[in-house]
Amino acid sequence: MALRDRNLIDDEQVVLRLHTHAKAMLWPFVLFLALVAGAVVTLLTSTDDTVTWVVLGVLVVVALAGVLWPWLNWRTHSYTISTQRVSERSGVVTQKGRDIPLYRINTVSIEKGLLDRILGCGTLVIADASEKGGMVLHDVPRVDRVHRTVQQLLASMDDGSDDGEFPPNEPPRRGPRR
Repeated sequence: MALRDRNLIDDEQVVLRLHTHAKAMLWPFVLFLALVAGAVVTLLTSTDDTVTWVVLGVLVVVALAGVLWPWLNWRTHSYTISTQRVSERSGVVTQKGRDIPLYRINTVSIEKGLLDRILGCGTLVIADASEKGGMVLHDVPRVDRVHRTVQQLLASMDDGSDDGEFPPNEPPRRGPRR
């Protein structure tokens, strides 16, 4: 459920569309292989049809819960970086989304464990001054490139005025200035 083009505002363009890294599917894939092996062993060794069908039924239920559901979650979890915002969308049944306008971002940092460094992914932490306390994007593929892209977008928005009156490129506020 990525941010769609019809949801973009005027003059907004998508810079990056990403899904979480495929490493999120490692354990469901291992489980899938084990379930296939279990099904093959059951079919080749079982002499009782009732036991065979019960075991295969249990394997199918486990496959639905442990393989199909995580795969659907993985496919529907996406990150979009546009010229105006960073967006996260997720959800199979209940769809959730959150956007942070670029002008609200205070800091952008990355976190990578050993496996993340090997696989080229990581966590992108975006801090802003909102009540929700920013956004943590887990398992971002090519996180260094994404980090650099967000930094370039933020730098291109900076008007150079640090007068403290308004954040750079923030939409004008209504009412009297303070």
